[in-house]
Amino acid sequence: MAAGQASPVPADIVSLADYERHARERVPQSVWAYIAGVGADGITHRWNREAFDRLRLEGRVLADMAGANTSIELFGQAMDAPIILAPVAFQKLAHRDGELATALGAAASGVTMTISTQASVTIEEISSTTHGPFWFQLYLQARRDDTLALLRRAEAAGCRAVMVTVDAPVNGLRNQEQRAGFRLPKGIEAVNTRGMPGPALRAGPGQSPVFQGLLDAAPTWKDVEWLRSQTRLPLLLKGIMSRHDARRAIETGMDGLVISNHGGRVLDTLPASIEALPGIAGETAGVVPLLLDGGVRRGTDILKALALGANAVLIGQPIMHGLAVAGAVGIAHIVNILRTELEVAMALTGRKTIGAIDASVVLN
Repeated sequence: MAAGQASPVPADIVSLADYERHARERVPQSVWAYIAGVGADGITHRWNREAFDRLRLEGRVLADMAGANTSIELFGQAMDAPIILAPVAFQKLAHRDGELATALGAAASGVTMTISTQASVTIEEISSTTHGPFWFQLYLQARRDDTLALLRRAEAAGCRAVMVTVDAPVNGLRNQEQRAGFRLPKGIEAVNTRGMPGPALRAGPGQSPVFQGLLDAAPTWKDVEWLRSQTRLPLLLKGIMSRHDARRAIETGMDGLVISNHGGRVLDTLPASIEALPGIAGETAGVVPLLLDGGVRRGTDILKALALGANAVLIGQPIMHGLAVAGAVGIAHIVNILRTELEVAMALTGRKTIGAIDASVVLN
């Protein structure tokens, strides 16, 4: 079946791993190289999963689970579960409706979608389609006027929060994509940044294109401070992996942090996100909410992240898997799988609310 053709969910799909397996069969090889692409040797991407797998849970029995629920509140927004759809670019690669299908699936499953700056559908079209809340992920542009234009469009469309990705001033070296010769197909582009210039390449013979050109417009803390002054929406920094940066972000007025290594797609051999989480949680001491992404594939992963200091998790790559297999239905089903798994894990560890989940859930 060609990419973009939704179908009933196959009966043998009962986990997110099943969605990945089916998605790989449904998209062209070069597109799969992009969807599954990882930085360099894919070590960080592998560590994201292995780190979750190493964490052991302490089962508890005979707990009173009357009134159990998975609800949380973030930035004044009530959420049915601590699950947010991460910003994922170019979703039309997986399904003809792209982000519109994701928006429908997110609304149907009661979770918040984060629209990527590099979405293949405009902010306005997505916002007019969905009845659910959404956030906007912002890449700071080479020109501040362009950054401000994106921010104002997101505000006007009704977005609830802005997530600024700061861990990719240059693209990672995704060898899998390079070997496959991946190029965006005709008709798929980052429509929201159309006409906005990127950094100008000015490297001469023998000079570095990274240091002479690509980094010219790389954002700094001064740009984040400026952005903070431009909006009253909650601002989150995505890509925090060190205590130092976490502390600096709070000092700069950020309302939340996303502990993330970009899914292992940028700098290889960074530690797993879940490994960085406890130290950052200790450093920030609950001053701002912490979100985590990178390797979340099971409800038990969500439980472990919450136990180690996260307030919620983001899922990214599985969005493309769900779209490729079943469009909006696939998105809703993925969320339902994770939420059910989380509920089962909470029941079997004796935690009836998200607030009752603490470090004792994880065995030392």
